[in-house]
Amino acid sequence: MADSGALALKGIRVLDFTWIHAGPSATRILSDQGAQVIKVESNQALAVVGGPASNTARGLGQRHNWNAGKSSISLNMKTEAGKELARRLVSVSDVVAENFSGRVMPSWGLNYESIRRIRPDIIMLSMSGFGRTGPWKDRVSYGQTLQAWSGFTDLTGFPDTRPSGPASAYSDAVGGMAGAQAVLLALIQRAHTGRGQWIDVSQMESMSTLLGPLALELSVNKNDVQRTGNRQPHGGGAPHGAYRCQGDDRWLAITVFNSEDWGAFVLALGSPSWALEPRFATAESRLEHADELDKLVEGWTLEQNAEEAMHLLQSAGVAAGVVQTGKDMAENDPHLREREIFQQVPDAAGVLRTIERAPYKLSRTPGEVTNGAPEFGADQDLVLREILGVDDEELAEMAIAGTFD
Repeated sequence: MADSGALALKGIRVLDFTWIHAGPSATRILSDQGAQVIKVESNQALAVVGGPASNTARGLGQRHNWNAGKSSISLNMKTEAGKELARRLVSVSDVVAENFSGRVMPSWGLNYESIRRIRPDIIMLSMSGFGRTGPWKDRVSYGQTLQAWSGFTDLTGFPDTRPSGPASAYSDAVGGMAGAQAVLLALIQRAHTGRGQWIDVSQMESMSTLLGPLALELSVNKNDVQRTGNRQPHGGGAPHGAYRCQGDDRWLAITVFNSEDWGAFVLALGSPSWALEPRFATAESRLEHADELDKLVEGWTLEQNAEEAMHLLQSAGVAAGVVQTGKDMAENDPHLREREIFQQVPDAAGVLRTIERAPYKLSRTPGEVTNGAPEFGADQDLVLREILGVDDEELAEMAIAGTFD
């Protein structure tokens, strides 16, 4: 039974220097569970997707999705006054998060060794493309390049096509989850020992770990796995792929692995004569004739509505799923609607913004998001006056010294 308002990270404060996608998505996970996340922002990043402002609907939507529930202050980190205020905020924080290149935080005097002198039990999350050590630690990277370096892009696509990779910066999402997970582990360790630590997250390695079995295949069996499209790289079953259906660009994914799956699939289709041919009698022979089988299966799906065919096969116990578009998921999926994966929250102007909720449900500490991303610098007074105890005179001195951006 959920405790109304129960939040697993209530009382934890995060000083968030992150930007773009990977870092903000990590701290958003912490914010959802009650951590007070203070987002340190700069006018220098106003044009960045997901940054303090954007002149595109996509950028604005991403900002709200990754920064919902956070507070925002502006600091001019080019001034000594701005750096000094950042150090004061470190002293009252539990976690410092950043995803810059390795040169930025040290240039501000905010590397781990420096901030642990301010607060010995501080936890610092550093998220970079390649990690803080190794020959590639200073290389420039974005999502698509990291996916390529990790081996992910090479395995995405069909055998006779060029590497394609996912449509979005998948490495940012994976890296963000890895970063949040690491912070939670560090908080548990600190609760036991009273000691903080530095977390070094490599987004490339976060992606590469997803391909671990393929690396083992190469090292043990000397088998360099190649692109296989929708086929399993090590045999698997047939049919196994995405098949065109009625309508414009409508597809149905179908997976049949064993004889039981095949029997249910054939019965669901009404036992067509081709399905009873000897070439499709065993799993091995179906794999051998997979190209021919795919054509026959698509001959059936082309006459079907994708959703209706999915329900027909699922009712028979066959793994089948519509290849959904973003519109399908946001507007037409009854399962996602019932589980409330998408939530509308108001922004500072009262406009409702659609954001994603966490893909897990905790029975006792479900977490919550009550508002969209903050306006740039919207929480300056809250942070300075209530958290740091700054009075009017000191606030005026800070402004004169160029503390704020």
